[in-house]
This record gives sequence, C-alpha cells and structure tokens, in this order.
Amino acid sequence: MTLLIVGATSAIAQAVARRYAGAGASLFLAARNEGRLAATAADLRARGAASVETHPFDAGDLAGQEDLMQAVRSVFPVLDAALIAYGTLPDQAATEVDPDAVEREFTTNATSVVVLLTRLAALFEAQRSGTIAVISSVAGDRGRPSNYVYGAAKGAVSLFAQGLRGRLSGAGVRVVTIKPGFVDTPMTAHLPRNPLFASPEAVARRIQRAIEGGGEVVYTPGFWRPVMAGVRAVPERIFKRLRL
Repeated sequence: MTLLIVGATSAIAQAVARRYAGAGASLFLAARNEGRLAATAADLRARGAASVETHPFDAGDLAGQEDLMQAVRSVFPVLDAALIAYGTLPDQAATEVDPDAVEREFTTNATSVVVLLTRLAALFEAQRSGTIAVISSVAGDRGRPSNYVYGAAKGAVSLFAQGLRGRLSGAGVRVVTIKPGFVDTPMTAHLPRNPLFASPEAVARRIQRAIEGGGEVVYTPGFWRPVMAGVRAVPERIFKRLRL
C-alpha cells in the first residue's frame, strides 16, 4: 500500500497514518511544520511502516503544490491512495467583520483543497486506479450562523468532490468524502466537550475502511448521517430562527 497524506501532522491524519504504518504501508507525508513532520515520520517508521518520505507543504502556497506532486511521483510510480486532511477552524465572529480573514480561511479550507484535488485527479486518472479521500465536515451540509464561513468552505469541498467523483468514476478512481462531526483534537480544544465528540482514532478507523472500499460519502461517527438529514430537511423560514 502506498499512501500520500497531506496535512499529515493533524490529529486525524496521524491516527490514520499509525493504522497504515502498523500494516506495513509505504507513506508519503506532507505538512507545514517540518519539526512535527519529522517527528511523525520517525514514529511511523518505529511502528512498522515500510518507508516514510516527507515534504514541506503550506496550504497557502498554491504554486508549491506542483513541487509536492513531483516529489510524490519521484517516490511512488503508482500511488494507491491519497488523503487530504488539513484545515483550520476560524473564529466566526472575527470573519464577520474582517474580509481578509474570510479570504484566508477560504484559501486554506476550500481553494487550496480543490486545487490540490485537481492535481491529484490528473495523477490518479493517468494511472487509472486508486482512491482520493478528502476530509470535509458535517458543517458543510447547511449554513449555520455560528460557523457559516467554515461550513461554506467545507460545503464547497464536498460539492467539488461530488463532481470529481462522477468525472473519475469511469477511470477506475474512487473519490471519497469524509464528513466528521465534532472530533476531540487540538483544533477544537476551545470548544466545550459533550457526548457528540469522537476520538481521532475512531474517525481514523472509519477513514481506513472508506479508503479500502467502504463507502464514498462517509459520515463519522455514523449517527451524523440521519442527524444531518434532519437538519437539511428543516424549512429555511424555521431554520434561520434556530440560531444554531
């Protein structure tokens, strides 16, 4: 198994990588913090990964994505799967008064991701096999006043992945959209905990199953699928009064 993980130092990505390292996979890791990236790679080698390569990656540097693609191709002539696992959770109140903040968040959570998906699509389409997985969010299923900037960015990713899935379906390439709910990670450390929070390890197990053939639009934990179906079904005239 050859797997590219972009955003490899995030809590969910590390949990996924540990599962594949234990199975003896060959991993290519990309992330912004080179110190944490090196530490993650060392840990994965110790856990049994066949090989671990690394490459610095900054979501804000769209032009730098081509360097990443070239580095991956030089190591893996055939890539079995790729996981895009990076993002930020903005301060909604700040984005409401700062257009520059909105632009930054969209660049990281939407524009950067869909551009990278486009690059990966070309790679996988050429080899006519493999799986592209991208972490979106249940927040992208409907715009809520409490996090509509983040939700809109994730919604864009989900919609883009849906179209890409249709485009690549005839080329033997799977496109998987992962939609977690609340996950207990450093990104959500400021939020009060409740029973809806899942562990990164639980989410990672579901992501691994999805990459290996278990679904194309995956809510994790699974209870979020009916929950979000109910949220989407609420009429707008009522939904806007709920202040969710």
